Amino acid sequence: MTIATIPLDRPAAVTLTEAFWFWFKLGFISFGGPAGQIALMHTELVERRRWISERRFLHALNYCMVLPGPEATQLAVYIGWLLHRTWGGVIAGTLFVLPSLAILIGLSWIYLSFGNVPAVAGVLYGIKPAVVAIVLAAAWRIGSRTLKNAWLIMIAVTAFLAIAVLQLPFPFIVLAAAAIGMIGGRVMPDKFKIGGVHGTANLASYGPAIIDDDTPTPPHARFSWSRLIMVAAIGVGLGAAAWVLIALQFGITDPLAQMGWFFTKAALLTFGGAYAVLPYVYQGGVETYQWVTPAQMIDGLALGETTPGPLIMIVAFVGFVGGWAKTLFGPDSLFIAGTVGACVATFFTFLPSFIFILAGGPMVESTRDNIRLTAPLTAISAAVVGVIVSLAVFFAEHVFNITEPIAQWDFIAMGITLAACIALFRFKAGTIKLIFACAAAGFVVSYLAGQSGVT
Repeated sequence: MTIATIPLDRPAAVTLTEAFWFWFKLGFISFGGPAGQIALMHTELVERRRWISERRFLHALNYCMVLPGPEATQLAVYIGWLLHRTWGGVIAGTLFVLPSLAILIGLSWIYLSFGNVPAVAGVLYGIKPAVVAIVLAAAWRIGSRTLKNAWLIMIAVTAFLAIAVLQLPFPFIVLAAAAIGMIGGRVMPDKFKIGGVHGTANLASYGPAIIDDDTPTPPHARFSWSRLIMVAAIGVGLGAAAWVLIALQFGITDPLAQMGWFFTKAALLTFGGAYAVLPYVYQGGVETYQWVTPAQMIDGLALGETTPGPLIMIVAFVGFVGGWAKTLFGPDSLFIAGTVGACVATFFTFLPSFIFILAGGPMVESTRDNIRLTAPLTAISAAVVGVIVSLAVFFAEHVFNITEPIAQWDFIAMGITLAACIALFRFKAGTIKLIFACAAAGFVVSYLAGQSGVT
């Protein structure tokens, strides 16, 4: 957008009905994982519709990235809440999740019913290497917006080494990054502004927005301790009541009760959004509770990448497969068991995100111009980039078999990943087109291997 074409008039206020249909549409078209969804929201809400300014968008994004849980969903809840109070946030977040939940339930059923069919296995073989490339591309996209100077790049590299080499817990990395940000905000504030830029010179302008830099904080977004406590109590009470009902009905050792407790912990104890939470879900779902196998976990991520909505919806896949595998309601009700498992996993994963935004949003709005409070968020955003890269390495180890002797490495999968990286980085290919292309490649490779008798 050139200076000559930047609009000068502020858009008309958007109604809750108009917002409803926007979030409904977004729920069906938000492909590409967190990075793609954040980019799509930026395009629609900042550039095209001008519902919110660039600076306000980035401030909200930094807060959502420091929170445990899916940052893209939380960003949708935040903007919906800022525009239309509590109902706006609830509508935005719910419609961002529901389409992918319904689609994943269907795909999970197909996967468990027909996953051993050679054609389906071949398709999954091609999609898995694409996932490695997609995660790397996500790290690049987020990093290109976040790592604006050498200090932030250094934080990202250190975070990668800390989690990939030293295997330090991610919460420790978050706290360390926040401490660095606090010090940096005092010593060199220009290096730790939102987006890591100097002042506002590098923030794009798309014309006046409904919620602009100078727009006064609306009454519902003004901070008060009484409101924070009330909203937090209602949210926690809702989650506790749901878990108690499940425990009373099925018992505290039943897989559904275990899922409720585990995915609540996953939502509360993991930071950095969907990509950072996956190792924790892998550990619990595969090693602790045996709801899914390692191969199923990677297949679930591949399926999650093909659906709209937040990537953390892989928890719905884990819940579905776990409910199916544990035959919760008997061998004749596997689909119902899987569906209930998926819904339980989704509810307990996303409820904390709504609480964090609806309760903490006013506090965040009060910090918009305080560099000492925003600098830690900027540093944490940089650390998250390094964690995402470590996740790509984690998946590559399993997809390529590089932990085995070199004779067992999967060089064909490496070639598919390389081609996918070229398509993403050089030709800016869309995620869905890329996944279909890699799926076709995997089908062809598996067919040729079958014809030649290679196993």
